[in-house]
Amino acid sequence: MREIRVYVDTALESDRRVTLSPQTAQHVSKVLRLRDGATLTAFDGRGGEYHAILRLTGREAVIEVGDHRLIERESPLRLILLQALARGERMDFVIQKATELGVHRIIPVAAARSVVQLDAERGDKRAHHWQAVAASACEQSGRNTLPIIDLPQSFESALDSVSNIDCRLLLLPEASSSLASVLSIAGQPQDIALLVGPEGGLEETEVERALEVGFRAARLGPRVLRTETAGLAALSALQCLAGDLA
Repeated sequence: MREIRVYVDTALESDRRVTLSPQTAQHVSKVLRLRDGATLTAFDGRGGEYHAILRLTGREAVIEVGDHRLIERESPLRLILLQALARGERMDFVIQKATELGVHRIIPVAAARSVVQLDAERGDKRAHHWQAVAASACEQSGRNTLPIIDLPQSFESALDSVSNIDCRLLLLPEASSSLASVLSIAGQPQDIALLVGPEGGLEETEVERALEVGFRAARLGPRVLRTETAGLAALSALQCLAGDLA
């Protein structure tokens, strides 16, 4: 039987009872059709997971938190994805699949050619939505630590936020070096930042700026990929070359 995993947005402790949010309660009772007394795995995104028992009382769902298990499924690579903002479903897809692939942090970037432009209020709402998407992906994939989802940043701010990372890669179809060759030159980095442009690509000034501050241009292959495909393909390749998909 498939293990049922539930993310709980509150600190969990053994031998405590925790009330699930209305959305989670509806999911376990109406969608998954779990019954009172069902066993499941609960995690709070802070590391490890807990054995838990579900208690249904009317419209409320409570879990009795049991033993803590020090289980992690994190990649040895700390992958940071700087993803140019894309349309709603495309961005959700990137967040979901990047989480499944083990990304450590996602920085949404407002590039010049990004179709989506968000003000502070909308950016905050989208970041909360993306965090929920990532939490759901963690439930599915077995991760117990949620990736960090930043608020949308300007292009320059995004570059500055990873200035301390030695290995910074810029996906560029016309780059002369492959992703594998650039990675081999960098040695065996544990931290890797990956910059992916929007649907229309990065502007020439943005490419020049990224290279100026230390990013290394790399091509993924002979085909030009969509923005929602390029980053995920590169993350997969990096995990195969130096991570836990090797």
